[in-house]
Amino acid sequence: MLEQLGALARVEARRMFGGRGLYCAGVFFGLIARNDTLYFRTGESNVADYDARGMPAFRPFPDRPHVGGRYREVPPEVLEDAELLLEWARRAMAAGSPIKARAPGAPRRRSASKSRRRTPGID
Repeated sequence: MLEQLGALARVEARRMFGGRGLYCAGVFFGLIARNDTLYFRTGESNVADYDARGMPAFRPFPDRPHVGGRYREVPPEVLEDAELLLEWARRAMAAGSPIKARAPGAPRRRSASKSRRRTPGID
């Protein structure tokens, strides 16, 4: 799969979710997970293509089906056609979001919306 996607400029795979996240020019647009299944990012412009083929969403936590859903499994006929795969990858990149780079080894930043747990009786 990565070989086929190599026609895109600067594609790289990074470890995540027990699989690999796919990035191109700083945009997280896909992932490879669960027995080498390829998933691409969806948005308003491309989700209908996946819906029409009944392609399932990536669910990182099987016990929480409401989590996830922005990434859909790439249909077999797309995987078998190199030009079509690149077209779908480009559309996934357009639906993706830029990822801010952080220095290697730098701690992840906590979301401002998440509150820290406090131990009762300790200020």
